Amino acid sequence: MTHQNRLADETSPYLQQHADNPVDWYPWGPEALDKAAREGKPILLSIGYSACHWCHVMAHESFEDEDTARIMNAHFVNVKVDREERPDLDRIYQHAHMLLARRGGGWPLTVFLMPQDQVPFFAGTYFPPEPRHGLPAFRDLLQRLAEFFRTRRSDLDEQNASMAQALGTLYAAPAGHEPLSAAAIDQTRAQLEHNYDEAQGGFGGAPKFPHPTHIDRLLRHQAATGDEGARRMALVSLYRMAEGGIHDHLAGGFCRYSVDEFWMIPHFEKMLYDNGQLLALYAQAHAVTGDAYFADVARDIVRWADSEMRTPEGAFCSSLDADSEGHEGKFYVWERDEVKALLGDDFKPFARRYGLDRPANFEGHWHLHGWVDADKVAQEFGMTPDALAATLERARATLLDVRNQRVRPGRDDKILTSWNALMIRGLAIAARHLDDATAERLATGAVDFLRETLWRDDRLYATHKNGRTHLSAYLDDHAFLLDALLELLQLRWRAEDLDLAVRLTERILGHFEDREHGGFYFTADDHERLIQRPRTLEDEATPAGYGVATVALARLGWLLVEPRYLEASERALRAAAAALRHSPAAHCTLVTALEEHLDPPTLLILRGRADAMPAWQRDCLAPYAPGRLCFAIPDDASDLPSALADKTPQDEVVAYVCRGTTCSEPLRERAALRDAITQRNGLHGKP
Repeated sequence: MTHQNRLADETSPYLQQHADNPVDWYPWGPEALDKAAREGKPILLSIGYSACHWCHVMAHESFEDEDTARIMNAHFVNVKVDREERPDLDRIYQHAHMLLARRGGGWPLTVFLMPQDQVPFFAGTYFPPEPRHGLPAFRDLLQRLAEFFRTRRSDLDEQNASMAQALGTLYAAPAGHEPLSAAAIDQTRAQLEHNYDEAQGGFGGAPKFPHPTHIDRLLRHQAATGDEGARRMALVSLYRMAEGGIHDHLAGGFCRYSVDEFWMIPHFEKMLYDNGQLLALYAQAHAVTGDAYFADVARDIVRWADSEMRTPEGAFCSSLDADSEGHEGKFYVWERDEVKALLGDDFKPFARRYGLDRPANFEGHWHLHGWVDADKVAQEFGMTPDALAATLERARATLLDVRNQRVRPGRDDKILTSWNALMIRGLAIAARHLDDATAERLATGAVDFLRETLWRDDRLYATHKNGRTHLSAYLDDHAFLLDALLELLQLRWRAEDLDLAVRLTERILGHFEDREHGGFYFTADDHERLIQRPRTLEDEATPAGYGVATVALARLGWLLVEPRYLEASERALRAAAAALRHSPAAHCTLVTALEEHLDPPTLLILRGRADAMPAWQRDCLAPYAPGRLCFAIPDDASDLPSALADKTPQDEVVAYVCRGTTCSEPLRERAALRDAITQRNGLHGKP
């Protein structure tokens, strides 16, 4: 019988992947920390996630190796952490890696901690089994660090005092509040243009990430100012990504990033959080342009989420692995002769469109990417655009059927509140802009699952798997879900969604807010005590929960006319003013909060018969206007907060246009509502 360590009973698929290792792994918790303190052994902390390719490589090379495991077990207390379940630990120790190694981190993250206080004394990422690429062999590193810990303890104690102080500085509260200035908005636009890739779209070189918060900021900037340069950067980036191999042209959805600057060859893992954000952006790009191409990409993401990521209960799984059968990308790539045999007469136009008429682009195989524009292919083959579209659709369906018979990549089926919230938000936005009933159904099912399963006893939890809900939720969970609920309430009004939004807001203010300095911590005040309490303002692969909370609290504050929410949002902004001044483009979500603080959103409140309101809602939607919120509240809605109950239904439908604390007289004609909308430019969309 295969030996299993203490990870066998964990909910994380990533931890379960290591349950059969000869390494005596512990999950993070009192048992491991007490053992380290009691025995005086340093902690070897390894942080990764299920879809991480290099995590798998290091596991195979080192953690499955008996000789390496003997060294680890003899000298260290070994702790495995899924960074998706414990982003608090990941944030702290990624910052520690940056301080110790003087460079950015990544996964797998390998950190060695002092036994008595978990302060790190050495950090790295992937280490090979033999010396290469300037990296030491992992076994040699283990032995050297064990010897150093045994013989140089006083030096480590001195270093760790400095490390604890440095980490404290990273998360220190602001010394004072700077005035808020609109300058950060234009500075962000300038910084994004400086980093923009004119040839391929996107920002920076290889490896190339989607950076959804950058694109969102550019779309918002264009809506506010009419800046065609910002519009071009956003739309070209979205188009190049959708044409590239980072986009799955058969099943839909996007991979995490491209290893090259052309978006051609992805790192093949697919993450829920990327796709939730990109779904919103492609639906909004369709609203901006009316271009069916962007709508098709958005609908592909909806289909992918439904077919590959949705659980029977209605929530969404976390990720799909990069590997299958031990090889990265094997599930996705093709032999040209195989495709030719499958497609017959359809092969030549398909090959021209997706690059199979060129040399192999991935380890002797072909990975599909949009090589020649569809209109040009149609011209070359003397086909109408509709005829080519039908040919390509037929070919993609044929290949997808064949691909689905292959050994599939692993799926991390844990349910994360924060990532589900990002997908719910994307689905709600897509449902509105594309009039997509499937997106609405999926969003409603997922939010109902979160409410029923991860909201318990007036408390939110971070993760669920196999019937087990656990881990107190982080700021991102609360903020992303609040934001998603506000988007859903604009899709269709439900009292239970507003109730949950208010309860989440009260949790944020009661347990995450820094009441002395303003702003929000990443962990609650009753969270497990760690070496630091993170406070993260920067956007990363996901938007900063700090920034999302700042935006969402203000929006809910204006909707409910609740000064406490508005004041908390302003305090958070003022606490972040220095960060906005120093590096605004790293804080795009907070820049949006600043924008809406300086020029609050327009709220359109519709009251009337539910069956009569969709046409009015469509008027509110067009054109794309990120600073305009529309809530259609049926005349039979009950238990409304006073600020909404005061806006009474009077005719078939009546509209109230609110700016700040001032609302218009009721507008009883759609034409009057359209006139009111077109009178507002700025953040609310140029007519």
